[in-house]
Amino acid sequence: MKKIIIVAILLLGFNANAQDFLVGPTISYQSQAGNLLKVGGYYLQPMAGDSFGLKLEANAQFAYFRDAFRVIPEGSVTFYPTFDNLILPFVEGELTPYTVTPKVGLTFATIMDIAVGYGFDTKIKEGLKPIKGFTFSLGFNIPLNAF
Repeated sequence: MKKIIIVAILLLGFNANAQDFLVGPTISYQSQAGNLLKVGGYYLQPMAGDSFGLKLEANAQFAYFRDAFRVIPEGSVTFYPTFDNLILPFVEGELTPYTVTPKVGLTFATIMDIAVGYGFDTKIKEGLKPIKGFTFSLGFNIPLNAF
């Protein structure tokens, strides 16, 4: 019962507008040692008076490698150096149990992302080909609280 009361107080005390942050689902296609479908969620926080922003993402990568269906967890951090234009540059770092992938790209109003990068193999799992090398991705972030 104490936990429910604490959660209720925190939720009622949390007073944020849609302009304070963006949160929602994300879906993307990535080509890296094969085709990957990534589905997850994101949280984007503008900082320093909208001068720059950070986005945190948690995804599940769905892939079909070597005649087997795989689901690979992924986390990423994206840095937006500015929020002054409709088309924004960004730098992103993705981490899976098998790969570290730095990327650079452009986003259209933080809704559609296009990025390129290079994945570095950190661990090879038996029965799974190395997920490394050049990567290209196209993603869509759907803000649930933008309006």
